[in-house]
Amino acid sequence: QVQLVESGGGLVQPGGSLRLSCVVSGATVEYYTIGWFRQAPGKEREGVSRISTTPDSAIWYADSVKGRFTTSRDNANNTLYLQMNDLRPEDTAVYYCQGIGTQGQGTQVTVSS
Repeated sequence: QVQLVESGGGLVQPGGSLRLSCVVSGATVEYYTIGWFRQAPGKEREGVSRISTTPDSAIWYADSVKGRFTTSRDNANNTLYLQMNDLRPEDTAVYYCQGIGTQGQGTQVTVSS
């Protein structure tokens, strides 16, 4: 059974940084396209980023996060990361890891002064 478990969310001031982690169990992460989406209260779900399988490992970013967020994958630890810099209040949302036919439980990111 595939499971995705996110962590790393929290409360941060505008301009701050957070790193989200998504630990994958039950599958080898590098063999699947996997990524992040977010959902803010009252808003539609928004794709944030995704990374394709090795060896290509192409990474896509939403325009809203391009240049501020970085997705990476640690194949040895079967983990996906989302480094988020220069966070803005509009980045406030629950962030989910999604792929391999499932998604995680989400982690809350709140950007506020």
